[in-house]
Amino acid sequence: MKIYTKTGDSGETALFGGERVPKDALRISAYGSVDELNSVLGVIASLGPPAALAKTIALVQNQLFELGADLATPIAHKNPVIPRIRKRHAAALERIIDRLEATLPPLKTFILPGGTLVAAHLHMARTVCRRAERMTVRLSRNEDIGEDVIVYMNRLSDLLFVMARYANHAERHEEVKWVSGRRTRR
Repeated sequence: MKIYTKTGDSGETALFGGERVPKDALRISAYGSVDELNSVLGVIASLGPPAALAKTIALVQNQLFELGADLATPIAHKNPVIPRIRKRHAAALERIIDRLEATLPPLKTFILPGGTLVAAHLHMARTVCRRAERMTVRLSRNEDIGEDVIVYMNRLSDLLFVMARYANHAERHEEVKWVSGRRTRR
């Protein structure tokens, strides 16, 4: 099978179910951003993150394929093969967040993104996730995507933040606290 089909040469692509839409449609932008996030996580996995994070990255990457399929399939298209993101997916992320946070010092101030190479890339993944979430929220204002997708994406960005903190903590790399540029007059 050839990788190129030439069916997208006119600037359109097909959703699951066969409907053709422009490649810059909101739905395509949303699941395209999810695909980008998955690629960033692939880079992080290649960097050799701590074992606790590697397992979570693999889980999330698989869930992102499901999320992409979910977003690529209009709700009206009732295909039992297409997985849908459900409340249980966000609940699973919450359990991982709680487990990782229990090992971290309490956060009392904003921190700057960065730290170890793994942590810095996890912060990048978090920002890509937030963009994908914004695109999905915009899509949800125009089309029915189900109620659980946005909750999942919001929880995923929280998880990525905690994972970045965990990566720094595991390597004993101190987080850099944000310092306001404002000066107080006396």
